[in-house]
Amino acid sequence: MNTAISLQGIIKTYNGLRAVDDFSLDVRSGTIFGLLGPNGAGKTTLIRILTTLLRPTAGTARVEGYDILASAKSVRRLIGVVPQENNLDRYLTARENLVLHARMHGLQAGDYNPRIDELLELTGLAGRQHDFPDTYSGGMQRRLVVIRALIHNPRVLFLDEPTTGLDPQSRRAVWDYIQTLRSRMTIFLTTHYLDEADTLCDRIVIMDHGKALVDGSSTELKEAFAHSHRYLLTFRANEERYEQTLRSLPFVRELERSGAVFRLELAEEEYLKPLMDSIGGPDIRSICLEEPTLEDVFIELTGRKVRE
Repeated sequence: MNTAISLQGIIKTYNGLRAVDDFSLDVRSGTIFGLLGPNGAGKTTLIRILTTLLRPTAGTARVEGYDILASAKSVRRLIGVVPQENNLDRYLTARENLVLHARMHGLQAGDYNPRIDELLELTGLAGRQHDFPDTYSGGMQRRLVVIRALIHNPRVLFLDEPTTGLDPQSRRAVWDYIQTLRSRMTIFLTTHYLDEADTLCDRIVIMDHGKALVDGSSTELKEAFAHSHRYLLTFRANEERYEQTLRSLPFVRELERSGAVFRLELAEEEYLKPLMDSIGGPDIRSICLEEPTLEDVFIELTGRKVRE
């Protein structure tokens, strides 16, 4: 497989602070790659470097073989970018926004008008194409920003938190459209919605403090961290008594209760039998192993503390 994006030893410092710290990465062509991390981890800085908006302090980066510094114009011609903010021109209609973008990429009307028609229809915006973006909902604006980045058929698409602030229906619409782009172009995605990364991404890197922490598919990452031995217990009756018993057991590391359902974590898998010996009886409705989620992996790696 060809490499669409390559970073080698990228460092970016601001006033002595390393936002990106010796970061290296290769992304295969035709894949959806997810870069995850808490606020301030360095994700947006990396995207700004790869999209030629920011010069790295050290290191090299290439997009489709073009160096981001020596061939910045070539890089910009073949990428599409969906930034965090909806940076649409409020004084142009939706269609005029798209036409302006197409003409800035040197496209002729005979090429871009059919493309615009297709994208507006696909995203459900055709009926509102002559309205101004300020009259759109947040979800509609976000869809417009996404299709604007696709007008010139980019070979690499950068999506920086593309569904932030959207309602579930609008998020799903963006997801569905991104899925249709799979294998047609390389997609570089950052998001705080871990279910989004789980659903869309072929490969995920979680980073923090400018460094990559883990790298793999969602399944691989969850399997690598499937050592917490978490279980869901449901009782038919006597929940208060069982809660006291569970909290008294030294091998129960964590315990959360919601009505008759208890979520607990054992110190080791071998303690499952002692657990059942301690609470076994007709009051147990069910017990099942709780599989780790991508959020569990993320929290274990980056901690529970809220970032600014």
